[in-house]
Amino acid sequence: MLLPNPERLALAHMRGAIDRVDDGLIVLLAARRRLVRAVAALKPRAGVPPRDLARERRVRTRAQSLAHRLDLPADTATGLLDLAIVDACRQQGMAIDFDQGGPMRLPAMMQPMSDTLASEPRALHLLRLLPPPRRFAPLLRVLPLRWQHALLERAMARVLAVPLGDGTLDFMRGRRLGIEVSDLQLRWVLELHDSRLCVGDGIPEASVRGSATDLLLLASRLEDADTLFFQRALELTGDTELGLTARNLLERLPWESVPLGLRIALNRGARFARAAREAHRRQD
Repeated sequence: MLLPNPERLALAHMRGAIDRVDDGLIVLLAARRRLVRAVAALKPRAGVPPRDLARERRVRTRAQSLAHRLDLPADTATGLLDLAIVDACRQQGMAIDFDQGGPMRLPAMMQPMSDTLASEPRALHLLRLLPPPRRFAPLLRVLPLRWQHALLERAMARVLAVPLGDGTLDFMRGRRLGIEVSDLQLRWVLELHDSRLCVGDGIPEASVRGSATDLLLLASRLEDADTLFFQRALELTGDTELGLTARNLLERLPWESVPLGLRIALNRGARFARAAREAHRRQD
């Protein structure tokens, strides 16, 4: 009588254990949905808004801390929670607001329609007709620098109103941080003067370099800095400490403090730019 292969036997036992863990996840999700239903009924009586973005951030922070202690990738933990949050929003009949809820990493089947533009044949053809950002570089060079600087300073004043007001940006005093948009051939140097971020022409101590699309994805929170730097879509040169401090500040920036109209514009613009880039890559 042949004895079973010990490795195959061990594999079967391990797979069985995984199946039981998967069953447990489904049971926990079902339990979470029942709790969400109860919470949804209590919110109006307690005078609490339907969606609490501050609580969502605390939940993600707690999950990242627990994931770190358990040697689990933080993206895996927050990704699972994002799925649960989206499910809870749908369960309560709320629109899934990708402009206010911070970065959510969802599977392709749950992505908004705007993320699937490049998969539709007609949309794909139309997106390919758009020139890539580098074609606009000569036109932008015609725009006077003072206009560029004024537009950028106005946008930064709105996006960074909270950290500018509470002194979080004081580390920039006397420092110069460069931003280079590689495909548009644009370069700006940021300095802090009298609680205002100004655009100058000096030599930066640190520079962040990337394409217009990748920088827009970062600004809109559709991609996080760690992912973009890991993929070498963004490059940090010069004083690494200064660059990382600025990056960490942007990641901690309360997204809901940015004016709603600007959040929507950044979000929609970044999604469109990403779809257009994907369309050109498929053509190549």
